[in-house]
Amino acid sequence: MMAEGDNRSTNLLAAETASLEEQLQGWGEVMLMADKVLRWERAWFPPAIMGVVSLVFLTIYYLDPSVLSGVSCFVMFLCLADYLVPILAPRIFGSNKWTTEQQQWFHEICSNLVKTRRRAVGWWKRLFTLKEEKPKTYFMTMIISLAAVAWVGQQVHNICLSYLIVTFLLLLSGLNQHGIISKYMGMAKRERNKLLKQKEKKNE
Repeated sequence: MMAEGDNRSTNLLAAETASLEEQLQGWGEVMLMADKVLRWERAWFPPAIMGVVSLVFLTIYYLDPSVLSGVSCFVMFLCLADYLVPILAPRIFGSNKWTTEQQQWFHEICSNLVKTRRRAVGWWKRLFTLKEEKPKTYFMTMIISLAAVAWVGQQVHNICLSYLIVTFLLLLSGLNQHGIISKYMGMAKRERNKLLKQKEKKNE
């Protein structure tokens, strides 16, 4: 039964990945380039990411658009990109240069996107399961979490907070790829273990 379940899950993942590949086929070259940038394949990619994000947020700060104008411009940009990228990308990158290796790379990116979407849906389902099984825990967790977010939002300017979040998310893949996150997580764990040992010695 477990093997059947694993096979079904694998087949479903493959089907979802194939469907996403078909939907994003026109974005293939752009996605490969974006993956290179987000993984910091060159030393100047991280400062370039921060520079572009800083320029965008400085423009937003200078123009100071209303929420409705900002959302409208953002959706308009997405619509233009959705229309223009599949047309211009083959001319810029050259679709005749698309190799088997690039196709495999594109497949891996789509597979990772599907897995990320599944994780997000899984967390959402766990939240509703918690609500049904332990409503008090769910209520307290949501209230405390939302109150903490509201407090942070009150203390930090919304544009500055958005800038920090977007910059972190765009740098996250590179930080993880180069082992920086695991390095500092390991350092934090070692420091925590030292503190625990010191407390144990004092208690003795």
